Amino acid sequence: MLDAGKYTITVRKGIFDDEECFEARIAEFPDICEYGNSFNEAYNLAIDSVETSAVLLQAQGKSIPAPIIPADNYSGRVTLRLPKSLHRALVNAADNEGISLNQHLTNVLNYYTGYAQANTVR
Repeated sequence: MLDAGKYTITVRKGIFDDEECFEARIAEFPDICEYGNSFNEAYNLAIDSVETSAVLLQAQGKSIPAPIIPADNYSGRVTLRLPKSLHRALVNAADNEGISLNQHLTNVLNYYTGYAQANTVR
């Protein structure tokens, strides 16, 4: 049975179509975006999208993307030096979203990585 909670879902707060809300993206399904008025709403919509997509793909006889398995040989720790002005801008952006700088950077990197992978010409 599919466990949608194992998929890589990132949620970020922003302005989309002139409206402030939360956007959820799923790395394994780069074409899916869900929007909600709260973090939990956007996350739950993404979970529902994974489950619905799995049912539709199975019905079409297509394979379902597997959840990304975290690499155990990486510590998850990165030391990064930034210009002070960029550091300040990132802290302000994280504060505006009500999240830690670490979570903000993780969301930005996850978003960009998913975006870059979805738009890579192969």
